[in-house]
Amino acid sequence: MKIQIDPHALQREALRRRAQGQRIGFVPTMGYLHRGHTSLLSLARDRCDWLVASIYVNPLQFAPTEDLAAYPRDPEGDAEKCREHGVDCLFMPEALYLPEHRTRVGVDGLSLGLCGGSRPTHFEGVTTVVARLFGLVQPTVSVFGEKDYQQLTLIRRMVADLAMPIEIVGGPLVRDTDGLALSSRNAYLNSKERSRAVTIYQTLCHLRTRVQAGVLDTEALVQSALSELQVDQLDYLEIRDGLSLEPLRTVQPGARAFAAAWVGRPRLIDNLELLS
Repeated sequence: MKIQIDPHALQREALRRRAQGQRIGFVPTMGYLHRGHTSLLSLARDRCDWLVASIYVNPLQFAPTEDLAAYPRDPEGDAEKCREHGVDCLFMPEALYLPEHRTRVGVDGLSLGLCGGSRPTHFEGVTTVVARLFGLVQPTVSVFGEKDYQQLTLIRRMVADLAMPIEIVGGPLVRDTDGLALSSRNAYLNSKERSRAVTIYQTLCHLRTRVQAGVLDTEALVQSALSELQVDQLDYLEIRDGLSLEPLRTVQPGARAFAAAWVGRPRLIDNLELLS
């Protein structure tokens, strides 16, 4: 595995390989890799000739009050995980944006509500950095996790709208044995906070059980599930369409429940399909 820090050298190598007809796979991350990330690497590995992973803690997607400086980092451990999962090139730039960088990429509509409600600048930062990384890596296929479901939906829309010839693959959400969705921010949780954090997943399961029992009114479902939560502050608990992310009054096939809440220091997110 090669570790590359120079964006322009990476782009030259990617263009050379594309010209040779190679399929380039790409998994962008912010590091502190766990089994959720490595599952994405495995999905991409099976779909390409040359696999690139990136580790870059993107400042554009953090608000001034958020945890950019404290975001957990483990570059040596991350590099070893990438080697173990077949990465050919690990891109770890010290800087990604030019000093005169002025361009932002936004996706209207889909970035509103859910995580976009409490983090209004977040998704513009995500789509901007992903668009720049796509320009550098020149991927044929790129894999994103379904845990960040709104992000995955935005990336798919951006790629379609901007006619980027990239296949976007969603990787299934990976959970720990207690059901907690894997996240780099789980490292902030102590044992008592973790036991409360699991109630986010339990709440989503409660919603799915109620839907299977025939309750389809979304307002009634959410109200019935709130008592399951043991969090410090709820950001949202909503049921939306799994494709358009539009709010639903009645559960339809493909509907998903979305939740975000603070438990101790971290803000945690989760989602679950309610009706296939």
